[in-house]
Amino acid sequence: MTSATDLPHPTVSTDRPPPAADPAPNPAPPPDRAPRWSLPALLAILVLAAVLYSWNLSGSGLNSFYSAAVLSGTQSWKAWFFGSLDAGNFLTVDKPPFALMVMGLSCRVFGFGTWQMMLPMILTALGTIWILHASVKRVWGHGAAAVAALVLALTPITVAINRDNNPDTLLVFLMAGGAALALRAVRDGRLLPLLGSAACFGLAFNTKMLQGYIALPAVFAVYLYAAKPALVRRLVNLAAAAVVLAVSSFWWAAAVSLVPADERPYVGGSTDGTAWNLIMGYNGLGRVLGGEGNGGGGGGGGGGFSGTAGIGRMFNDVLGGQISWLIPFAGIALACGLVLCGRAPRTDPTRAALAMWGGWTVLHYLTFALAEGTMHPYYTTALAPGIAALCGGGGLMLLRAFRAEKRWVWVLPLALAVTAVWAIVLLRRASGWNTWLWPAVGIVTALAIVGLLVFRSGHRPRLLAASVAAAVVASVAGPAAYAWSVPSGSGGGMGGTNPTAGPTTGNGGFGGGRGGFPGAGGEQGEQAEADGPAGGPPDGGAGGFPGSGEQPGGTPPGGTTADDGTAPGGTAPEGGTAAGDGPGGMGGGMGGGGASTELLSYLKEHQDGAKWLLAVSSSQSAAQLVLSSGEPVISMWGWSGSDNAMTLARLKELVEKGELHYVQLGGGMGGGSTAASEVTEWVRENGTAVRESDYGSTSSSTAADPESAAASASESTVYRLDPSDVN
Repeated sequence: MTSATDLPHPTVSTDRPPPAADPAPNPAPPPDRAPRWSLPALLAILVLAAVLYSWNLSGSGLNSFYSAAVLSGTQSWKAWFFGSLDAGNFLTVDKPPFALMVMGLSCRVFGFGTWQMMLPMILTALGTIWILHASVKRVWGHGAAAVAALVLALTPITVAINRDNNPDTLLVFLMAGGAALALRAVRDGRLLPLLGSAACFGLAFNTKMLQGYIALPAVFAVYLYAAKPALVRRLVNLAAAAVVLAVSSFWWAAAVSLVPADERPYVGGSTDGTAWNLIMGYNGLGRVLGGEGNGGGGGGGGGGFSGTAGIGRMFNDVLGGQISWLIPFAGIALACGLVLCGRAPRTDPTRAALAMWGGWTVLHYLTFALAEGTMHPYYTTALAPGIAALCGGGGLMLLRAFRAEKRWVWVLPLALAVTAVWAIVLLRRASGWNTWLWPAVGIVTALAIVGLLVFRSGHRPRLLAASVAAAVVASVAGPAAYAWSVPSGSGGGMGGTNPTAGPTTGNGGFGGGRGGFPGAGGEQGEQAEADGPAGGPPDGGAGGFPGSGEQPGGTPPGGTTADDGTAPGGTAPEGGTAAGDGPGGMGGGMGGGGASTELLSYLKEHQDGAKWLLAVSSSQSAAQLVLSSGEPVISMWGWSGSDNAMTLARLKELVEKGELHYVQLGGGMGGGSTAASEVTEWVRENGTAVRESDYGSTSSSTAADPESAAASASESTVYRLDPSDVN
């Protein structure tokens, strides 16, 4: 797939020798002066992407888990550094904090709100397109770069995740920058771009840990083989890059470990409260092999979000419409491009670029396809830059080979035909959704192939260019429809913690659609096993965040309210089970819990100088309450319930110091651990249950006195604890 403008001009420049009788199929180096259309085309693609990423953004639900951490980071620099879920710094999120730091700085400057939080993420998403365009242009020219940029901008899952506050948008930006700098180091032979590449991948590590390293083997291998310096110098340069990589990767974990355990928050997702355990366990091999809170078995646990693990996972009903549209074309372009390079010199930039972006694509594909642990659909956005580069650059090579040699005439038409057939399969999976589109894709592709064959000789260059343009349009039509469904609300509903694009497809895991759950009737969809809290507090309404007054700087980062006034359910960012909405419409998320507006007002009125407003079982409930109250709320056992953050000794210490007065029990969190059982038993024995009538409820089920209230306490009972209760 490539742009028509890369076709050779029918006349030959007088200051260059005429082409050989049997021209090489590899593309000639791009001219120094850019064609007049190149910059306007890039700007048009960036504008298109900006619309897709930002249109109706305030109506989309964001991930409340990260929203709460960003809010906490605006209230406490310590929380900003550690990535704490609460401003009191009891527990961090289960990721390194770099993405939260970026969003937090934006919100500190412009105020806390949806647009303020998402502004740096949208800018980095556009930056990824610009980086890819520049990298492809240096090797294959302006037309190939424009196609690559367009493919990246229209990748459905990329559009979905770039409208969310998950860290993947920044992750892909940093990895793409690292790959582009590495290619520059290969081409120029200079050390500085290689060190810059290592720094980018290190920052990617501090965005999402080991996922930021997936493409690194390709980067190091391409530099070691294809860079201009002598072998010894290449090895020395790689050693220097490894040092930079280590420093930029582990500075945060090292800094955290230097802070005494009793002066830092518990690192969420770890089993011992350390960043090193998080790196090796939950965010390390646990993602690939399962376990460490990541489920396992591919078809169950976390793996169920994207279907059963296996080599064909990217093409299943869950992921197919999100990422797989152009994978067949990219694979053909990569294989044939490497063959076309033939016996090119070791330092050939075309082969180096093919190996770099091809290695990127293959490594990410295999990692995501075979991962037995948590595997959410939006992870696959990391595949998009590699696929896009191969479609642009590799597509140009196929076009040139198609025109230059008869033995290659069949390859490009075959690649386009395979792409069209797969697009038709994907579109037909979405029963009743844009039924006109799949016949149009088939017809336009057939006409484009006929045009390519008829006008191959170049005697009608404009008609040949039109055929190429038609092939490009037909190839991106399906992804474009899926992509547009997200901001338009025509089929790509946003669950802030598990965004997808396009209509509902398949019988398991997540499709697109409103609610994102296949087989669910109605727009909201079925609350599947990954259901969790809404993306944030309800938009609109007096007072903004309940009980805290209107927040400055714009719309609170959350979704809209449902017809009954409750916050719509989202999906768990890293696993979880459904628990429904808590009392008063506050999403309880996994582990239940929640608080009505009346209860929140009561807790704030009777906080009595405590550092934390409340302690709850799960991070989902805590995040909702942080956003609703604007106050620090403790998550006792983290996202999956396996964090050992709260112990009985720690709870007693907080109560004795007067830093915590209220604990909400329930939800079965803590994984049945001894610590959770001890905390639950002690709170019930020593605490005083808060009656519904105390905070204004007139429910007929309200107990008449504290003793009977405790006896009939539900899973979401709130208990008051005072220093005198500590034995």
